[in-house]
Amino acid sequence: MSLLTNVMDHSLDDGYAEAAARKKAAGESGMPKTLRAKLGLAVGLVLAALVVTVGAAQARVAAPVVAKERQELIDRIDKETTSADKLEGSVDTLRDDVSARQRAALKTSGGSGQADLVSMLSGATAVHGPGVKLVVDDAKEASSGGGDNPRETADFSDTGRVRDRDMQRVVNGLWAAGAEAVSINGQRLTALSAIRAAGDAILVDNRPLVPPYTVLAVGDGKRLSTRFQNAADGLYLHALEDNYGIRATIAVESDLRLPAAPSVIVRTAQPRTEKGTS
Repeated sequence: MSLLTNVMDHSLDDGYAEAAARKKAAGESGMPKTLRAKLGLAVGLVLAALVVTVGAAQARVAAPVVAKERQELIDRIDKETTSADKLEGSVDTLRDDVSARQRAALKTSGGSGQADLVSMLSGATAVHGPGVKLVVDDAKEASSGGGDNPRETADFSDTGRVRDRDMQRVVNGLWAAGAEAVSINGQRLTALSAIRAAGDAILVDNRPLVPPYTVLAVGDGKRLSTRFQNAADGLYLHALEDNYGIRATIAVESDLRLPAAPSVIVRTAQPRTEKGTS
């Protein structure tokens, strides 16, 4: 308390106080004495006030222009966003039309059961039946890992986040266990589907998905669940749960409904025709 009291009572250092007293005794002050010095000070103050006034006036004049340019930019963004939404809607409509024509072509190519089977296995037709529902989610306290691409495939890091490689192994494990049709968050998978990462999102056929990831697999439910969990990929998922806090639940369902894939386009493979011999 004595230190605080001393500081409060002697807020000005003794040396500064002594110097100020000497200047006061000598008649010195900080103000200019001569007329020329006073005029210089006055001119300086006037110039400083003029600069401040001009700056304020320019800011006042420029404010409406800046506001107008900002509003024009917002209008352009809104216009382009609306245009992009319309184009995206057109793409979805055309994709649905292509898918419908593909399914129709498959059904009318002889009308055989083999055509229906090919349609279902290729993902061109919506299916339903028993199977398993697997929900995979990030750990409760998942971190980004400090990188720009926290879900990238390179270098396993303890981030607690589901990566694209994890989903690839889950899906491949379900196929190997006997799944006949698979979807992730309503996105039907086909033989041409790709699971990749882009920043914080996992892409399935270039469509971003966010956790939790609901994987539906049509097949013999109990057998499919048992074979998947006992296989290497199922054990890999359990290791993610035990070591990194990844959350996963699997349940056998009596009836699952999977949509058709948006489009099934084959660009390279060609049908092989058998030529008869005489």
